[in-house]
Amino acid sequence: MQKTVSILGCGWLGIQLGKNLISKGYRVYGSTTTPSRIFELAEAEIKPVYINIEPGTVNMGSEAFFDTPIVVVSLPPQGNANVETFFPGQIAEVIKLVKQFHVPRVLFISSTSVYESLNTEVREGEEGMPEKPAGRALLKAENLLFAEKTFSTTVVRFCGLIGPGRNPARYFAGKSNIPGKVPVNMIHSTDCVNILAEIIENNFWGEIFNACCPEHPLREEFYRKASVVSGLPAPKFINRTENHKIINSDKLQKRLNYKFKYKNPIDCLQGISV
Repeated sequence: MQKTVSILGCGWLGIQLGKNLISKGYRVYGSTTTPSRIFELAEAEIKPVYINIEPGTVNMGSEAFFDTPIVVVSLPPQGNANVETFFPGQIAEVIKLVKQFHVPRVLFISSTSVYESLNTEVREGEEGMPEKPAGRALLKAENLLFAEKTFSTTVVRFCGLIGPGRNPARYFAGKSNIPGKVPVNMIHSTDCVNILAEIIENNFWGEIFNACCPEHPLREEFYRKASVVSGLPAPKFINRTENHKIINSDKLQKRLNYKFKYKNPIDCLQGISV
């Protein structure tokens, strides 16, 4: 029987993961709320399904999406004013669906925004009180998932994403007075996909993993290089730091025996398009 994975919120990263899993022999379903993306998913041989989930409301095009042993949840918190209640409400609806269709495993894509910026290295279990509403919303969603015992959840917390169509040079291009003495936390989408596939293929469930390049160059060095590679205006930095965190991914590397393709974010910049 063909292995199946469903990706809820099959956007930029989800499509890359879907292609990887299809190359390994999986049948992949991908959900979207964007009509134009239906064709993009179909071209990638991902079976597209329209699913829109809001607190108290689910609009689903096909129940076949949940006929799977694994649902990858890749729904980013939306930047609205009530994200701290809206996003956990969405995840509560996802949990209802997972239980209704007896899905045994959930892989939740989260973010390192769940950590406080206390100018130190952070590991799994050191979340504290995130500064931004989206980080607090993600942490609430993680806790909702882990509270359920009828299915197994693994959470992967990604830092800043680099990859096709995601050029970090755009973030500070031409800006000035930017504190430059701040370590950066970045990861390439190739490593993201490989990590997620490794978890799925080798059944690493009931875990939380940070996923970030093991090396952390300073912001000034990284973004100057990004500007040169991309041909964008270089930012102007000042010799200062600001509140920050350094994401530690040792657990991921040890438990999965994972070797990053890109250990240093600067290595991720080659081939990045403007």
